[in-house]
Amino acid sequence: MRGDGLGWTRGRTVGAAMVLSFGLCLSPVAAREAAPPFAQAVAVALAEDEALASFYAGRAYRTLWTGAQDAERRAALFAALDGAAAHGLPIERYDAAALREAFAAAVTEGDRGRLEVRMTRAFLTYASDVATGVLDPEEADAGIHRTVTRLDPLSLLALVEAGNPQQLLRELPPDAPEYARLMKEKLQIEAQIARGGWGPALDLVPLASGAEGAAVVRLRDRLVAMGYLRHSVTAEYDRDVQAAVQRFQMDHGLTADGEADEATLAEMNVAPEERVKSIVVAMERLRWMHDVERGARHIWVNLPDFSAKIVDHGKVTFQTRSVIGKNVPDQRSPEFSDEMDHMVINPSWGVPRSIIVKEYLPLLQRNPNAVSHLQVIDRNGRVVPRGAVNFASYSARSFPFGLRQPPSDGNALGKVKFMFPNPYNIYLHDTPAKDLFDHEVRAYSHGCIRLGDPFDFAYALLAAQSADPKALFHEHLDSDRETVVRFDEKLPVHLVYFTAWPTAKGEMTYRRDIYGRDARLFEALSEAGVALGDVQG
Repeated sequence: MRGDGLGWTRGRTVGAAMVLSFGLCLSPVAAREAAPPFAQAVAVALAEDEALASFYAGRAYRTLWTGAQDAERRAALFAALDGAAAHGLPIERYDAAALREAFAAAVTEGDRGRLEVRMTRAFLTYASDVATGVLDPEEADAGIHRTVTRLDPLSLLALVEAGNPQQLLRELPPDAPEYARLMKEKLQIEAQIARGGWGPALDLVPLASGAEGAAVVRLRDRLVAMGYLRHSVTAEYDRDVQAAVQRFQMDHGLTADGEADEATLAEMNVAPEERVKSIVVAMERLRWMHDVERGARHIWVNLPDFSAKIVDHGKVTFQTRSVIGKNVPDQRSPEFSDEMDHMVINPSWGVPRSIIVKEYLPLLQRNPNAVSHLQVIDRNGRVVPRGAVNFASYSARSFPFGLRQPPSDGNALGKVKFMFPNPYNIYLHDTPAKDLFDHEVRAYSHGCIRLGDPFDFAYALLAAQSADPKALFHEHLDSDRETVVRFDEKLPVHLVYFTAWPTAKGEMTYRRDIYGRDARLFEALSEAGVALGDVQG
């Protein structure tokens, strides 16, 4: 067990057998022999768990689950375990059916003591899983930087004993509104799967407005099954079909032109089971963020959505397209939360060390005048003449210089960058490569987030502290000098990765798993025991 603040904590160092002496100076063996059978069974079952052993000893081995007086608490636990599959949890970890069988089969006090421990462990495991997640995020994927605060088991046991068990168990899952919407969508798709799914896959032959025939009928039926079109007998790609295709495209991050091109048809062919996987992973991600304060006003960057949003009191008040890191090792944008505290107008670009040694040093070794837009700087930030450096004499490890691009129209960071200092050297920024925002899939950077409308983004941020944010911004911009503008209040920034996400109106949207992270997470959840179509007996 862990002892990290609010995480799993150790109890007093008291041997389980010793506490059974009830104050007598008995040996561990004699103490066990002297204990009542129920207490003896509990103590033996908890011999390797000092925290729980201490908890039960401290309360003179009163039952939590298996006594006649525990009926309400026991019923609440079984009801929660019966609903575990709806949360996308590994139901075999808790195995409510086996616990019920053990309860029905218990004859002796020893049987009841062992069952008491099993039910306590099932409760604690379920509580941790549903509140804070099944997996450790950083073990599941190196690009996820979230430290999950685990619940304290002894505090949970005290609460379930003293409070309303139904209310406690009901309040364990994340209270984020998106969590309940995801669960609802999961149940709806599973019901659709039970009815036969969305029908046969579509041929990847593009269809356009005005088309007729069997292929249009199959497209129509698919849209009806997915809830985008009312029941119809049309065999023509008419306005209703076109509008339904357009709504589907908007919900799936596609160019919303209403034309069923190959990419649109491929997304329609994604099986409902795959959508359930996306939802299950999204619920797990929200459990990891159970104690992350989003902030009344915050920035939400959903990487597979290629967007950056400013959210005020649950409402998106500004949104822009984004470019994220390439899908290659060391360049994928990470997931984490931090606080933005300033912007830099007319920024210089200090080239990251990894880019210097992997990309630019080889060029400079072949031609000292290569990448002439970059300055060579020493450890003190002073510009070093290129003629004074023998680039060929250095390796990637020994190269002692940095590279910097001064403020300019062609600066890699554009005209403004938005800073939330973090160990990963990630920030949001402008870019001169505006054409990248015309692409549907925008994964081109070295990890930082490029914004499609950085000036408007800056105005929106400065509006919280200036009556004329545009004038304030351009006063600094027009100076051509690198200028730091600090925010009066820090702004939470959340870089997240949700391929399934409900809108504020409760409508579901899906995105492609650009980095394959969701696939890896679902594989890890499967290894932990999560299975599609689970039902609790």
